[in-house]
Amino acid sequence: MQLSNYLFFTTMCEPALEFYTRCGLGRITDVLRYGVDGMPVHNEAMRGRIMHARFEGPGVLFFASDNDDAEPMRGSSHILQMNDKQQTEQLFARLAQDGKVTTPLAMQPWGDYYGKLTDQFGVQWMLNCSV
Repeated sequence: MQLSNYLFFTTMCEPALEFYTRCGLGRITDVLRYGVDGMPVHNEAMRGRIMHARFEGPGVLFFASDNDDAEPMRGSSHILQMNDKQQTEQLFARLAQDGKVTTPLAMQPWGDYYGKLTDQFGVQWMLNCSV
């Protein structure tokens, strides 16, 4: 058994996954599109958009898709457990681009370097670095 997150975007799945690739989190390893290669399409506005994608990188695995009936993202966050302070700062800065930092990176009472943000696509990220 393995727990993985599934991110639902309304129509911004592809730009979001391209952004995560540029941030250095990994890459798309599998993708299916609405109305392509025999995949169904229930709404013509969704034709060609991502029906299902697998995104993988070192220590990262999640799935994502476009859904015209997707609920806004809330109540969940990706947490990245890091072990290098400089890499944590670099990744945090990349993910925060055009997003909103809710907890700036800083040493926390539990002894770790931690910060939280919501990226430009509405996905919440927590970075925790044991220094």
